[in-house]
Amino acid sequence: MSRTKDRQNLAYEALREEFGYTSPMRAPRVTSVVVSSGVGKKRQDPKAVELIIDRLAKITGQKPASRTARVSIASFKLRQGDTVGLQVTLRGARMFDFLDKLIHIALPRTRDFRGLNATAIDDMGNMTIGVKEHTIFPETGDEMLKDVFGLAVTIVTTAKSKPEAEAFLRFLGLPLKAA
Repeated sequence: MSRTKDRQNLAYEALREEFGYTSPMRAPRVTSVVVSSGVGKKRQDPKAVELIIDRLAKITGQKPASRTARVSIASFKLRQGDTVGLQVTLRGARMFDFLDKLIHIALPRTRDFRGLNATAIDDMGNMTIGVKEHTIFPETGDEMLKDVFGLAVTIVTTAKSKPEAEAFLRFLGLPLKAA
């Protein structure tokens, strides 16, 4: 069992007094983790899109789904149906494995990392983390430094408010900056 899942199960005891939980089912939980990346100008090159698909699959352990353009925009040379992004939704064991890897391996490898901003938590209790370079993940070898792309990681929780989500994510081990 992963460290993050163990900590999630202990969240009720740790946060009960602060938020007045009367049942373990009221404690917040992580429901899913969404990893997404835009393809940008690389969408004209099918090899570049395949490269991003391959690397996202290695990082997450799951093949990403492509997101297509809904409308054509001539000034961007974008046609309806063109792939504009890739997305992976993780749940269950893969989700906890990815969170462990993100918290304990990838974020500490980020250049000049001083913690995550608590302002990244929205009012619904979800947190979105922007990663500038996918190379912080251990699955990307040194030979893959040619085509670097960024990605967004959204941690979806059942927290009802921003303070509750912040306390829960701190308890899980996310390195949030002091307010």
